[in-house]
Amino acid sequence: ATPNPIIGGVKEIDWFAPTGEKIEPGRLDVSVIRNDETSSTLTIYNAKVDNAGTYKCVASSGDREAEATVNLKIYQKITFTNVPSPQEFTEGDNAIIVCDVISSPPPTILWKYKGAKIQFEKDVRFRTLNNNHLQIRGIRKTDEGVYTCEGRIKARGEVDFRSIKVVVNVLPTIRTRQVETNGTADMGFSTLLACDADGFPEPMVTWKQSTTSGEKYNFNEDGSEMTILDVTKLDEGDYTCIAKNKAGESEQELSLKVFVKPKITYLESQSTTEMDEQVTLTCEATGDPTPTITWSFGTRVFTEGEQASWTRPEKHKNLDGDVLVRSDARVSSLTLKYPQYTDAGEYLCTAHNAIGETAQPMYLEVLYAPKILGSVTVYTWEGNPANISCEVLAHPSNVSITWLRDGVQLPNTNISNIKIYNTPSASYLEVNPESQSDFGNYNCTASNEIGTESKEFIVIPADVPSAPSITQVQPYSSTAQVLFEEPESTGGVPVLKYRAEWRAVGRGKWVQRVYEVKDAGLSSVTVTGLKPETDYEVKMYAINGKGEGDGSQSVVFKTEHVREPSPPILEGTLQPKGNSLKVKWTKQDDGGSPITHYLVRYKAVNSDWKPEIRLPNVSEYVMLIGLEWDTEYDVFVVAENQQGKSKPGTLTFRTSSEPAATTDGTGMNTGVIVGILILVCVLLLLIVDATCCFLNKCGILMCICGKPGQGTKGKDIETGKAAFVQDVSKEPIVEVRTEEATANHDAEGHPEPNETTPLTKPEQVTETAAAVVDLPLSVPTNSDTVTDTFDLSQSSPVSESTTLTSSITAPPSDSPNLVHMTPPNSSTPKSHTKPSSSSPLSSDPANVTLLVDLGDSPEPQAEVPPVVPSEEPVPVPPPPPFSAVQPASINSKITENELESPESHATLNPISPQSSVAIPLVNHEHEIDGELPLAPDTDVPQDGSHAVGTAGSNGPSVPAQDEYGSLDAL
Repeated sequence: ATPNPIIGGVKEIDWFAPTGEKIEPGRLDVSVIRNDETSSTLTIYNAKVDNAGTYKCVASSGDREAEATVNLKIYQKITFTNVPSPQEFTEGDNAIIVCDVISSPPPTILWKYKGAKIQFEKDVRFRTLNNNHLQIRGIRKTDEGVYTCEGRIKARGEVDFRSIKVVVNVLPTIRTRQVETNGTADMGFSTLLACDADGFPEPMVTWKQSTTSGEKYNFNEDGSEMTILDVTKLDEGDYTCIAKNKAGESEQELSLKVFVKPKITYLESQSTTEMDEQVTLTCEATGDPTPTITWSFGTRVFTEGEQASWTRPEKHKNLDGDVLVRSDARVSSLTLKYPQYTDAGEYLCTAHNAIGETAQPMYLEVLYAPKILGSVTVYTWEGNPANISCEVLAHPSNVSITWLRDGVQLPNTNISNIKIYNTPSASYLEVNPESQSDFGNYNCTASNEIGTESKEFIVIPADVPSAPSITQVQPYSSTAQVLFEEPESTGGVPVLKYRAEWRAVGRGKWVQRVYEVKDAGLSSVTVTGLKPETDYEVKMYAINGKGEGDGSQSVVFKTEHVREPSPPILEGTLQPKGNSLKVKWTKQDDGGSPITHYLVRYKAVNSDWKPEIRLPNVSEYVMLIGLEWDTEYDVFVVAENQQGKSKPGTLTFRTSSEPAATTDGTGMNTGVIVGILILVCVLLLLIVDATCCFLNKCGILMCICGKPGQGTKGKDIETGKAAFVQDVSKEPIVEVRTEEATANHDAEGHPEPNETTPLTKPEQVTETAAAVVDLPLSVPTNSDTVTDTFDLSQSSPVSESTTLTSSITAPPSDSPNLVHMTPPNSSTPKSHTKPSSSSPLSSDPANVTLLVDLGDSPEPQAEVPPVVPSEEPVPVPPPPPFSAVQPASINSKITENELESPESHATLNPISPQSSVAIPLVNHEHEIDGELPLAPDTDVPQDGSHAVGTAGSNGPSVPAQDEYGSLDAL
């Protein structure tokens, strides 16, 4: 401030504040400057409203003084003194938004929400207070946002504002997923308790219970989920979920119910005797919910209040009951009245509730006197020992067993035909009746510490069985199936065999065959070797150990006409490789005409048939190899005879999945190591062998480089060996072949189809010596045969082709006995010869080597001259059928003198001077395989002599040849 200049000389000019305080120079907020001798200026920096007032200027010069005043007015701009942001409120409260503004003159205050002026008349919740604050009654979450406090001074046109962020906090609310949660104790399970809290800001959740700390509890990030680990019964109870934020906190209780699986706490084994009136078993169990207890014995389960005789059904009608079950809370009792030895054993107590069940066994021991078991009657006959079984049940099992007869303990010195064999639980009395006095009663007495029991056994003379009853005969072309019923009386002992005999009606002799009874019994047999369209009669006999009973009444039947074969039964076996299959078939009825061959076809499903495979009639299987992996195949096998083809036997199978290729470095290294070791061993062996060769003239190298000289016999043997290795024409060195061109079968033939047993199989030659034999018209076979006989009086008059074959290994070119070739369809009259009394060749089946060359090139065949039958035919067993792959056969003609020559035998059989030949059945594999199984047994005529000689004390048998005979040699 600058006052008016002072007139006159002045020494000092001073300024005084409105408060009367002299303003000294040098202050920061106020400065006083002397302009000249007559003026002074007062400057106020950052003037405020407080600086307003009357300032006084005093000028003095000596004792003279003058003063003047200056009135200072200051106008304040709009100033916001207290405008906090954000301002937080709790939802539902009366909120006051603070905005303090000053100015001079005082400003006018306006309120805005989200940029728009608040219309107080429209929402009565909003009101401006006297201090210009904004009040919102019952503030809501929707009222949250930015508010504007604006101040105005109209006189100066001054406007200013502040933005205020208003936050509305919401009190937490809790949402429970489950008010009550169930858990299972003592099973290692965990249980989750959860409460979801809503609010603003996001609330923090905590839990409260007696103990909710430690490793047993896990929480998620916001605490809304609590996991209780390894729940036990102690974890059961109420849990409090607390959600808290700025607006406050809320609580919610959750309940945890813990269930407990049943647990048996008490169960003990008991012991009793048959003399006790009752015994009670007790079982206690705990669990939540309270478990239900049941008892069981074996497969029998019984429940509360049940009164039944479950171990003693004969007493089931007892109204009082022998078993009583009572349960009270967690205890159950099982009472057995008048216990018996059958009550002993393991009892099972089972406790069950909604959580699960548990079971625990206990054992009831029943002490009882011996119980004697076993059949009371025993059948036998004089000279046949019989066992009487005195089997004893007792507890304690330390039992003393004695045998008595007529009060005399057995055995004794007066009785020699009785023996006793004892075991810990039984005693066996062997009685070998010598007379009628040995039949009758025998007493067995058993004792232990509980008591004694005796039992009488009766030995009754056995009888032969009664006659069986033939119920039906099912005829076929060359066979017939005879169905029969067992005899009404077996004679007291089991039937061991059945004998069937049959013949052409009104002519011929009876042919018989004996059939053993297997475990499954026997209700039908197959008779074979029948001629088509011929009337036959058949009888059946039953045989037990005592002997053979009476025969049944004869039943007449007529065989069917010659027809095509029945389809074979197929059986497939998948080989270990997985894509190879062995298809085996069972030959069925040949239709009265020999099967000539089998036709095999196969294909993958939904593809074309593979080329047909043609196999000889003796084949029993084919091997299919190199099939596609994991593919379904169909296989057809057809049997064919001169009448035509059978319906196909069918088989469907699927190959295995292709194995995954594996490469293992360790395996390769192991293979290399093994190969190196083998190589080292081979080198060592070669070194040792070479040393032996040069020093001792022995070893493998010596055998290769040269051998010592051989005698005449050695040369013959070498000549014989040459026959084994010779392979010029790819033809069998010796081929065994029997061609059957007629439908008439002698003695035995081919049985009708059976699902389990091949009805036509080659018979096994058990003992075969060199002999001159006459072949029947067909090959008799039956897998059930024990003893077979036949009569050639039933044979057809003529056989179109009969070729006897041999498996001797003489070279075909070097042998002095020429071999004549016979075409398969050539006609040769039947020849009959008589067996000779001696021969240098003896039967020894152990030293036989069979060679069959499956060659492809048949040799030309020479016909055998017809042979006139002898007047007295001698029935002989036919040789087993044998056929090589090609339809070529070799017949050897040898005179009787030649057979008796030792040199001849050395040439014919270089392998062993004593040998019998088992005729092999040649089987084929597709592309690669083959087998040589032995032929089955051979039928023997009932009324004829054996044509197969056996070496004995009188010397070996020798084949003989009559005036009509051609060579038939083995």
